[in-house]
Amino acid sequence: MAMESKKDLALFGGSEKWNADDWTSSDDTVRGGKSQSYLECSPANPVARFYGNLDITTLGGAGFASQRTRKDVVWDLSEYKGIKLVVTKSDSKHYTFNVKDSLLPPDPDTGREQASVSYEYDFQIAENTTVTKKGELFIPWESFNATYRGRVKEDAPPLNTTSIKQMSIMMRSFFGTQDGAFSLSMESISASSGKTVGCIE
Repeated sequence: MAMESKKDLALFGGSEKWNADDWTSSDDTVRGGKSQSYLECSPANPVARFYGNLDITTLGGAGFASQRTRKDVVWDLSEYKGIKLVVTKSDSKHYTFNVKDSLLPPDPDTGREQASVSYEYDFQIAENTTVTKKGELFIPWESFNATYRGRVKEDAPPLNTTSIKQMSIMMRSFFGTQDGAFSLSMESISASSGKTVGCIE
């Protein structure tokens, strides 16, 4: 008898209502850039909007703007196959979803978060996505690529899915190929046992 897939676990949105206090900005201003990001959400609204402005002139073609979780929590998601995003509106730009299984203490001199290995996945959702025609994106754990400060880290260990400590959604320049205003509206982020990679129309 075939085993049933484990039900999706809501992390943000859905039964775990969006709360702005769960997120904070992490933009290129820490490196002297001028990009800005925001997450517009509330428990009363089923949709959260990640938006802002990506500036690539200040840092010579580079730039990033992101929102990361700041919950003091460790997620054990080892019983799931990956992460699922449900998008209700997109601008067709390329975004990146990141997870981390280790965090360093803040820099003692600046108080800023220190860089650690990040596991990331780049994606694009069609602009004709709407609340009634949602874009679902399933990202298997094995599709996340290990990076350090934006560069692939070949010798990184596999993602430890028993100890996920941070998640983030990012807009970046991809070597100067995109900039300016951006906007991505999401209904939910969940751990999922889905089996199909990519957008489901």
